[in-house]
Amino acid sequence: MSLATLHSRALCGMDAPPVTVEVHIANGLPSCTLVGLPDTEVKEARDRVRAAIQNCGFEFPARRITVNLAPADLPKESGRFDLPIALGILLASGQIRATGTDALEFAGELSLSGQLRPIRGALAMCAAGGTTGRTCVLPAENAAEAALVQSVTVLPARSLGEVCAHLADQQTLAPYGGSPAPHAPAYPDLAEVKGQAQARRALEVAAAGGHSLLLSGPPGTGKSMLASRLPGILPPMSDAEALASAAVHSLDGSFRVERWGQRPFRAPHHSASAPALVGGGSVPRPGEISLAHEGVLFLDELPEFERRVLEALREPLESGHVCVSRAARRAEFPARFQLVAAMNPCPCGYLGHPANRCRCTPDQVARYRNKLSGPLLDRIDLMIEVPALPQADLQHAPDGEASAPVAARVVRARQRQLERQGQPNARLGVADTEALCRPDAAGQALLKQAIARLGLSARAYHRILRVARSIADLAASDAIARPHIAEAIHYRRHLSGF
Repeated sequence: MSLATLHSRALCGMDAPPVTVEVHIANGLPSCTLVGLPDTEVKEARDRVRAAIQNCGFEFPARRITVNLAPADLPKESGRFDLPIALGILLASGQIRATGTDALEFAGELSLSGQLRPIRGALAMCAAGGTTGRTCVLPAENAAEAALVQSVTVLPARSLGEVCAHLADQQTLAPYGGSPAPHAPAYPDLAEVKGQAQARRALEVAAAGGHSLLLSGPPGTGKSMLASRLPGILPPMSDAEALASAAVHSLDGSFRVERWGQRPFRAPHHSASAPALVGGGSVPRPGEISLAHEGVLFLDELPEFERRVLEALREPLESGHVCVSRAARRAEFPARFQLVAAMNPCPCGYLGHPANRCRCTPDQVARYRNKLSGPLLDRIDLMIEVPALPQADLQHAPDGEASAPVAARVVRARQRQLERQGQPNARLGVADTEALCRPDAAGQALLKQAIARLGLSARAYHRILRVARSIADLAASDAIARPHIAEAIHYRRHLSGF
């Protein structure tokens, strides 16, 4: 047979569109041509495949070889097509004979020795392939990741020779039957934070409702410590959330099976560019906000980020996804993250410090705070000051409450939300907010006063109602009373100072 056809998949954002690998061998001068919009990595497969075939004991045909990756208008990238190209050459040249290849999908990068190297996006590939009923043949190092999609059978292989032996019915590949071993998440404990009762309370409210949080205070007051302990008090991830998070990390090539079910915590440096944060590249890849999907995105030194980088967060904060568009490619990634940001009150960081160490002028402070736009701040649900503790209080402060009891309260509050509306309070739309977060008469009167005095926008009004709903859920209260509204306004008052 001079023509062989096999199935594989490309990557396009979170999708894995099918690709048909067609190999034709004809008489003529020896050559190997790849068509079908391959990028440089795919074009280099010719040399990898030639060496792998020869080192596995087969012969690379000295004839005219044409490899077509269909559809022709879909860009192909990475070395994932090495395995189906090599198999197609062997099948088309008659060196191996096989039946049933139509029920298989192949992906894997080949080393020069014929060993299979892992690829990125194996989880996304299997999730898409689950609808076709085909079995996936993948490198052994990707098997545990791909098997997280329970509807797909995965055949792990370590070399091109093993796959050839399986197709020739000489040595059958065994389906992967493992499952992710449960690992206790190693989150930092909240008990390590001394004092800061108000900030700890704000962190608990943020965790209960999935709200964004901004911490402001002098250096060394515990802002970063508090932020890093938020994943430890969030509710455990559901299987759907864990799979969605793992799929994004699989596209990036950073997924590890031992981290299955752990909330991601991403803390990019303030020098990060907009594409690094939201995703980008000529071949769109997920950015930090997508890698933080179903987890926490921590932005330390918030005003030090470029303004256009911060402005790029506005739409994902509202929609929960990001669309990366380029001239020839367009990809959509999930970005349902919980934002926690930290900043100093002034350029030197010591405004309001008990030791009176700040020497910043009012104009310097105003310019520093004006780096954060009003629309961005309006999308942050809670802001709390984290003041510097006097030395005596810091030395004699008792240990704070551990993460476990706080997490238990958060789980109970989140369960109330799921039973009531099927989602956390922070994700409620305007109509649901009006219907489910209506305060009592006293709370409504207090809220009207706050709107008049603080000049709150309509967005801020609804965010106060959602935060108050979370506070009421922590108190196991069906009604939103005046104290709940008062606490929610307290978390909003600090934003009016910007």
